[in-house]
Amino acid sequence: LKCLLGGNTSFAWEVDQDAFQTDSKDSAMLSSLIQGSMGMMPTLHTGPDCKELRSILSSLLEESYLFTPLCQAALLHRLTEVVAMVPGIPPTIFRAQLLRLLGTSEVCLFHATLLMKCAFTDSLFSAEDETFLLKRLLVLSQHPLLSIPEKLFYMDCILHFPENRPISCSDSDEALPVLLTPQLASTLLPTVFNDSATMLARLHLQSLVYLEEGEEESRGLVYLYDHLTSMLNIVESGGSREIVVTFFRAAFLFLLYFSQVHSYCLDLSEQLCRLYLRHTRLAPHLIDLANQTQERLPECTWALGLLRGLQKGITKALLGQLSLQDLSWHLKVLTRVAEEREICQRCSLGFLSSVITTSPLGVGGDWRLGNSFLGVCRRVLLHPTLDSLLIPLADILQHLACYYGDADIQDHARLYYTLLTTVSQEKLAMMLAQEAADNGPQVKKRTLSSLMAENEGLTGALTVHQTETAVLCLTLVSSEGPGESGQLHEEETEDVTDVLEAYRSQFGEPGFMPDVTLKYQLVHTQDQDPRFEQLFNVRLHFVLTDDHYEQLQDINVPCVFKGRPPPVVQLRLKPRQPYPTTLRVSAIFTTQDGFSWHTPLPDVHVAFQQSFLPVPTPPSWSGEARLQLFERLWEEISSETGDCAVSLFCCQLQEAELNVLVGKNFRPFLVSHPANEDEFRVLFFLPPQSHLLLKVRSEVDAVHFSIASDSWPLLPLMNSYLLAVTSSQEDTTS
Repeated sequence: LKCLLGGNTSFAWEVDQDAFQTDSKDSAMLSSLIQGSMGMMPTLHTGPDCKELRSILSSLLEESYLFTPLCQAALLHRLTEVVAMVPGIPPTIFRAQLLRLLGTSEVCLFHATLLMKCAFTDSLFSAEDETFLLKRLLVLSQHPLLSIPEKLFYMDCILHFPENRPISCSDSDEALPVLLTPQLASTLLPTVFNDSATMLARLHLQSLVYLEEGEEESRGLVYLYDHLTSMLNIVESGGSREIVVTFFRAAFLFLLYFSQVHSYCLDLSEQLCRLYLRHTRLAPHLIDLANQTQERLPECTWALGLLRGLQKGITKALLGQLSLQDLSWHLKVLTRVAEEREICQRCSLGFLSSVITTSPLGVGGDWRLGNSFLGVCRRVLLHPTLDSLLIPLADILQHLACYYGDADIQDHARLYYTLLTTVSQEKLAMMLAQEAADNGPQVKKRTLSSLMAENEGLTGALTVHQTETAVLCLTLVSSEGPGESGQLHEEETEDVTDVLEAYRSQFGEPGFMPDVTLKYQLVHTQDQDPRFEQLFNVRLHFVLTDDHYEQLQDINVPCVFKGRPPPVVQLRLKPRQPYPTTLRVSAIFTTQDGFSWHTPLPDVHVAFQQSFLPVPTPPSWSGEARLQLFERLWEEISSETGDCAVSLFCCQLQEAELNVLVGKNFRPFLVSHPANEDEFRVLFFLPPQSHLLLKVRSEVDAVHFSIASDSWPLLPLMNSYLLAVTSSQEDTTS
């Protein structure tokens, strides 16, 4: 054991599952299994003394304080299992460690302590220990130095506190310990200053406390309702989205535990109706609250009362003060109200009739609003009291079919009117009933039905899914350079007096500034999912990683089919500074089954030499004029200071190698005659207005690249580029 503990090896307890598979012959093995608080555990028959095992366990416990907290917790958990399986070892072997464990500030050790209490109850923990442990949980649940997740963990431990003599036998249901009195729990009362998670956890805990108290007019219940009212006032005053969501969750918790307290529930319903009329944007939250309450409390009629109150408030609203947004939310609420069989829909139809006949909002051409009108009518068509609503509903549908400003809404209103007047109620209910299965044969059909029924299932078809790996990539199209635009013309078409002034005057002309155009093929990656072999409506999005270039516009590609020639896309870069950069690329596309997907593409790296352009001289200039421009720029850069600078790069190249290098890399930018091999003169233009000038001459000892630039930060980049191309030329020759 000492060698094992002192070494660097790992060990683990393993249980042979086959040892517990029994048949008719060895069913006596079941007698060695005991049902304890830690589940079904095997009993190890080791004899009455177990001196050697007890000695090993004692040694481990005595030295356990040397371990890290996480290792201590793992060790205590395993030793707890061992002691629980061996009847001959009493749980009091852990007694010496309790003082240290009860005062620990480590979450993992405190959790291990609770596991020990769950396993051994009063065999190890006295009543005083239990009281101390519960009070410590209360203190830790509100300790200001602990993080929010830690405090939430300690509150959850209170709800699952392992008592010495538990009343409830369930291991999964939350139950408060008997020792947790309302006076003790008062330290965890929720306040509006708590964060959302803490406030909801405290409200949940206090609701359980005062639910067991059983007094409808208790001070605790009054406090909880006052707290809920305070949150409602914050929402009414324009609280944030987080506050709004937290309030409705708190209201649901209150209803979940105190739905039997009718006075508070009725007052809450009235306040929610008033809140909605002031803030109609809260309609989705109120609808969800009603849905969840009905689902969790099917015998409770509170949701019906809330929906009746909302219907009453909406139908009594002044039409002249309604905005388009308010009307849209009202119609969504009335659609939900129409789903309730117990609620009369006559006043809802009266409201719809007033809107479409007297309000200018009811005769517009807004498709969404018209679809909301049809949504209410569609629900009323399924209502059990349809016979008594036949005439007002028919009038509404006929008015929409004749006067509404959208042809699609007119067609659907005409369809509903025809069904209403020609089909029996039973057949009508069957025709308009919602399909039970969401996975229809075609996505497009499901999308269309969702649109017309205002179904939330629409989001399932319109969600943009994320691919696991890259589906597409951009590969650079190799080009031969800008062509022969930089070569010398044999015929001089224009004589320029001052070439430098004439050249610079171009930059003041609108639309003159050239950009860098790079061509890429959009191809599929190697590992391909069959779903992505045919892609439609591909939209490429580019994100800059620095500020060297202007933002790129998105590029649309109609389709990308595997097995066909890949489409070529052109990136038009407008440099702010002609430096290397990296572009992050992503794409959104549609597959053949109608789903939309988002995929990242490998980064696009723009090298320094890709920003080289021939000098943008007028087309009428002769080669001699370009050579004069080179000389004037060289003289100006050599004589001025500031950003101008000159440099020298040397390398070992033979004359033939130099000619090949110039022809391969510099030919589009040559301003000297190609036949003049004594000295090559190269002029690079780098947008927006930078220049790099080269005089390449072969000397006795080396090839000299004399460099001049009106932007000195470009010199290190040019030096790296020359080093790369000359090294590549040397490797090719060797």
